[in-house]
Amino acid sequence: MKNSARNLVAMIVLGLGVMAPTRTGPAGPRPYRDLSAQWWQWATSIPTPDNPLTDTTGENCMVGQRGDVWFLAGAAFGGEVTRSCTVPENKKIFFPIVNILAWNSPNVCGQDSENLSVDELFEGIHPFIEGITDAYATVDGRLVRHERRVRSDAFEITVPEENLFDAFCPENVPAGIYSPSVDEGIYVLLPRLSPGEHTIVINAENSDAGFDLHITYKLNVEPVLLE
Repeated sequence: MKNSARNLVAMIVLGLGVMAPTRTGPAGPRPYRDLSAQWWQWATSIPTPDNPLTDTTGENCMVGQRGDVWFLAGAAFGGEVTRSCTVPENKKIFFPIVNILAWNSPNVCGQDSENLSVDELFEGIHPFIEGITDAYATVDGRLVRHERRVRSDAFEITVPEENLFDAFCPENVPAGIYSPSVDEGIYVLLPRLSPGEHTIVINAENSDAGFDLHITYKLNVEPVLLE
């Protein structure tokens, strides 16, 4: 992959892997691959002031949520974050333990005018995931053991004028549609949690990249009346 074509990609780091795909194409269970793309489309579509990834309290955890799966955000800049979030009881919960995005953006964010292929995008992000250590996620003090390693299919992202990439790139990133985009990461899909208080803790680090992260989610699962 040409140095001049490398992107400084957004990283949301959260945990632990179980499968190490050696090929550059998609890998992992289809539902997780689909949800990983949807997670990024959700995360990158929200303007920075309201984005759950830059939220330090949890006040934005409801922004952009829809459908029968509720997304939890990581932290775009790492560090230690505690968030409080209210979730409806009829939602599954999906979040990255570790993930990283690569996106094709000719003449934007340090990329030259040539398009990057899906294989080139995967080549640029794989080493970060391989370098993750001391990673785990717990739900109510119990270690999560059903995480899945994922390499997504190619997808597109649509970003607003004020977007997450502005903080990572030499210049502001114009609003628009960028493709192809790809994701590599490890994800958790939790079943619907019972009403009441729950705590999710997520921890990971990549010492080579100077990245460490510790997130605590204090979830209040609210009953939902449908009749």
